[in-house]
Amino acid sequence: MMYRVIAIVCAGLLLAACESTPDWMKAPEWKAPDFSNAFKFGEAATETVRFESEPPGAEAKASNGQSCRTPCALALPASAETTVSFTLAGYQPDTEKLELVSMGDGTSQLRPNPVVVELTPAAPPPKPIKKKPVQKKKISARQAPATPAAASPPMARQPQPSPSSPWPTAQPQR
Repeated sequence: MMYRVIAIVCAGLLLAACESTPDWMKAPEWKAPDFSNAFKFGEAATETVRFESEPPGAEAKASNGQSCRTPCALALPASAETTVSFTLAGYQPDTEKLELVSMGDGTSQLRPNPVVVELTPAAPPPKPIKKKPVQKKKISARQAPATPAAASPPMARQPQPSPSSPWPTAQPQR
């Protein structure tokens, strides 16, 4: 129980000491170190890059896998160069490279920002070739090929008119 009382008294004295900080420690030249980013491991600095296309509505896909529909913006890592591919149906795809530019104060930024791309219309697909229907030629009797007599069916003999009568007469069957 006695240890608790001593701990509470020490905590009170420490709080009182914080209130009585000397003026030389409160000077504007003296700043405490900034530890706000000290516990963010693995997070790289990012930069927001804006993408625009003519015509709008193209898919902008960065080399790190992020994508959006133009006009849009992506938060890209500002630690390496990045390529962005633009695709839109009916237009030829286009690729832009974002370079890392040193600003001279120890920081770097991706350039160009914003990225503006004018897409070129794709060539129309070739028209399918229409095949003309094959027309069968009509063959007249003069152009008809000769066929052997054995291939044609036998024909019955027709009665011949007698030379004296204008009308044909039936001949007796043999």
